[in-house]
Amino acid sequence: MTKGRVVERSQTGALHTTPPGDKAAGPQGLSAPGSRGHLKEKACAEAGEERVNMKVPRDMDDAKALGKVLSKYKDTFYVQVLVAYFATYIFLQTFAIPGSIFLSILSGFLYPFPLALFLVCLCSGLGASFCYMLSYLVGRPVVYKYLTEKAVKWSQQVERHREHLINYIIFLRITPFLPNWFINITSPVINVPLKVFFIGTFLGVAPPSFVAIKAGTTLYQLTTAGEAVSWNSVFVLMILALLSILPAIFQKKLKQKFE
Repeated sequence: MTKGRVVERSQTGALHTTPPGDKAAGPQGLSAPGSRGHLKEKACAEAGEERVNMKVPRDMDDAKALGKVLSKYKDTFYVQVLVAYFATYIFLQTFAIPGSIFLSILSGFLYPFPLALFLVCLCSGLGASFCYMLSYLVGRPVVYKYLTEKAVKWSQQVERHREHLINYIIFLRITPFLPNWFINITSPVINVPLKVFFIGTFLGVAPPSFVAIKAGTTLYQLTTAGEAVSWNSVFVLMILALLSILPAIFQKKLKQKFE
């Protein structure tokens, strides 16, 4: 026996020594459960798994994994997690990258409902506005070349609703008639004012975000983003969309009546 070491004979007959304090080492160099080495190995494995899950969610499984990681660190690093969420959401909106719907659902899991709703609406409004400005600076040639016909048709609709443009933007944000990315990149080309665009977007995304955030409270029961939307929520969204456009309809009717 070597001093300070434990000499053991393996199954092959070879001798090997174990340093003091490592008597808890298990077979093949693995630490025994409960030992300091085992806890360190477990912590390293968890850290590696967390790094893998720290990515923009592409499906509900990614959202669940990310939610698990963020909820673990949210209380200790509240501001950092909030800023990271805020920046990521705005980045996705600015460059029209898919995935913001999962971040909306995730906000309902991480934060109280009022904060989650305000956060999603603000991120959507700012991100869409940055996309608007980006399109204004460099996107006009793309719109003119590839989206001319659709942009012309929408421009005609915008002119028809110019007096109630905020209501019209709210209506478009609630309903799925036009994709959000299309609204973002064509609005500066057809002269939708940025202030009107931001306000309409901020208010218009609230109803669908309400549905996503409420679904986030049951994040681990969802398997797809489609499950976040029920027929009841679709009905409510349609009612809100109708209410948003009613002022323009009533004014048009009154104007025709008095003329």
